[in-house]
Amino acid sequence: MVSIMNTVETGHEDVIHDAEMDYYGLRLATCSSDQSIKIYNLKNGTQTLIADLKGHYGPVWQVAWAHPKFGNFLASCSYDRKVIIWKETNEWTKFYEHTSHDSSVNSVAWAPHEYGLVLACGSLDGTISILSYTPETNSWETKRISNAHTSGCNAVSWCPASALISSLNPSGKSQNVKRLASGGCDNLVKVWKEEGDQWIEETKIEIHSDWVRDVAWAPSVGLTKNMIASCSQDHRVFVSSSDDFINWKSDLLHKFDDAVWSVSWSLTANIIAVSGADNKVSLWKTDTEGQWVCISEVIKGKPEITN
Repeated sequence: MVSIMNTVETGHEDVIHDAEMDYYGLRLATCSSDQSIKIYNLKNGTQTLIADLKGHYGPVWQVAWAHPKFGNFLASCSYDRKVIIWKETNEWTKFYEHTSHDSSVNSVAWAPHEYGLVLACGSLDGTISILSYTPETNSWETKRISNAHTSGCNAVSWCPASALISSLNPSGKSQNVKRLASGGCDNLVKVWKEEGDQWIEETKIEIHSDWVRDVAWAPSVGLTKNMIASCSQDHRVFVSSSDDFINWKSDLLHKFDDAVWSVSWSLTANIIAVSGADNKVSLWKTDTEGQWVCISEVIKGKPEITN
């Protein structure tokens, strides 16, 4: 059963588009069409506003916390075509601003911390940019996946580092391969692989009949295969699985009554949370026969059990 532990009064003056807890679950970041990002300390069922970040000039679509091994970093993306990376020292300040996209930036996702401080950004201009930070020179390098999705990219999600398979480079030494999933306005889910200094399209998953709004690569804890959840304006959520990153088998989780905006996995990858235009958040889990079943949902703030 889903239970509501706490309600946070954010003080935003417009629609909230994203809310993300930090690694330890002690802080909450929210972003809104009011062009602001707010950060709260959460303790004993109460919240304290500690930062009100202003630097965007359009609706802020998404925020993402970096791994705490790098310090307190938060990324945000906006309709204003910008990605801003914020850092907390004594206070929260703008650390870096990425302005190379030609249209709204819809999604940001930090890579597994094993790669360093690396951020993927998906934009409505159809490109995906990969930002990598070098501490020694205090500089950012940008790589671009041009024409990643026709008419725009809506979502990006990294393959967990522990799910990576080893391959042999020309010297005969093993090396790990970075991978990234994306979803776009071309109705496609794509898997990208880094080869040398380039990112190449490894797989194209054609399962949706309308814009793909979100993709989420499952954590690899306890899994024997790779799994990607995707959701779309076609009202459907699919879970695609693969043993080799090339051949993907896609199973329909459910067809909903309205467009689906977001999917996310539990830390143990056994539960998927789904939210959409029907104003519901539902939790799904596989039964003993491997079928996805709804175990609980929240409708307009009220928890309900689904048998």
